[in-house]
Amino acid sequence: MKRNAMRDLVQWKESEDRKPMVLKGARQVGKTWLMKEFGSNYYQNYVYFNFDEEDELKSIFEKNKNPQRIIELLSMIADEKILPGDTLIIFDEVQECPEALNTLKYFKEKANEYHVIAAGSLLGTLLAQPKSYPVGMVNLLNVHPLTFDEFLEATDESLYKYYCSIQKEQPIEEIFHNRLMEAYNLYLIIGGMPECVTSWVNHKDPAKISQIQHELIEVYENDFSKHNGKVNSGRILMVFRSIVAQLAKPNEKFMYGAVREGGRARDFEEAIEWLVSAGMLNRVYNVSKMEHPLAAFDKLDSFKLFVFDTGLLKHMAGVDNSAILLQSNYQFKGPLTENYVLQQFCGQFEIEPRYYSDRSGEIDFVLQYGTEIIPVEVKGGEDKSAPTFKRYTNEKQPSHAIRLSKRPYLKNGLITNMPLYLARKAKYLL
Repeated sequence: MKRNAMRDLVQWKESEDRKPMVLKGARQVGKTWLMKEFGSNYYQNYVYFNFDEEDELKSIFEKNKNPQRIIELLSMIADEKILPGDTLIIFDEVQECPEALNTLKYFKEKANEYHVIAAGSLLGTLLAQPKSYPVGMVNLLNVHPLTFDEFLEATDESLYKYYCSIQKEQPIEEIFHNRLMEAYNLYLIIGGMPECVTSWVNHKDPAKISQIQHELIEVYENDFSKHNGKVNSGRILMVFRSIVAQLAKPNEKFMYGAVREGGRARDFEEAIEWLVSAGMLNRVYNVSKMEHPLAAFDKLDSFKLFVFDTGLLKHMAGVDNSAILLQSNYQFKGPLTENYVLQQFCGQFEIEPRYYSDRSGEIDFVLQYGTEIIPVEVKGGEDKSAPTFKRYTNEKQPSHAIRLSKRPYLKNGLITNMPLYLARKAKYLL
């Protein structure tokens, strides 16, 4: 599989300001594969150290702070000479050895000629506590499940080539529109977890996909109970399991009382922070005004939570594949479509998307592009009704207003209708 993050790693390798690299992202999104693939293709060789599997590695970092001495010892363990610039040093599951994470500071200060990359599941929860890692001494890269374009390249290369060729306001022939809509429906079912996509490419068996998704959710829920932090693992599980019900509500806003009757912010705030830091949930804040800079208008007590992978959300909600493939309208279609759109927006715009609501209705997403504010309406079908979105567009006359739906690609007055499969290209097509 080709991953977009590889481009970022190649840029990092060639950068003069390179620092040790830390990959963040939920478990099973492909961090280990990415590091090894990067080492194989762009270095003479790589050395791989896993702190979860090799307990005795920890003693090297507990007793030594000198990177040259650490390199000598690691060379002995790997049984090969580690050369600056030619050997990629990989630390995996580095959250199991905070001392190794801290050593990255000394590599930056005293031995930056060595190329070091580190990753680990639940690393985000550690990085959310600034005392626990060398702030400013490392480069950070978020690794997500496969986005729609990556999924398309893995599953249908000729269609992917066509997808790459789509330019701004280019009419899309009906045959390609229909094929891309089919691929979009498949993505809703399979999602972007590498194991699911690989299974689909190899077996084309929906039952296998469902089984993998079930097992992944079990793995994540076990992780909650294993984590040894101060956050109550039972509460983490309760928040995670409440997401489907939260999104199924008419306004989708996160309600503490929906997790547990009488639940309050103070009961579940830390659990939410933990899940967001771990990369399991994406949080979208409500803004009081649609103005630049968006973050200045965040209503911190009003937000929605989405699952980091749409395929997993579809499985958690128990949506049957036939509903997605055959029914134009089914329960939970709106939240699933919004979850998909947010997953495609992640990392595309520098400022994370927000949403806006007032008494008369809601605008699904609000994007900041430079100083420009872009309203985005998301429709799971071909329906065009969106009074708040239309009113805002007519009153404010923004340079761009996007409606994502199943309708063909077309600019209609102020509003650009983009088919849902173009969500990942939204910024490129502005």
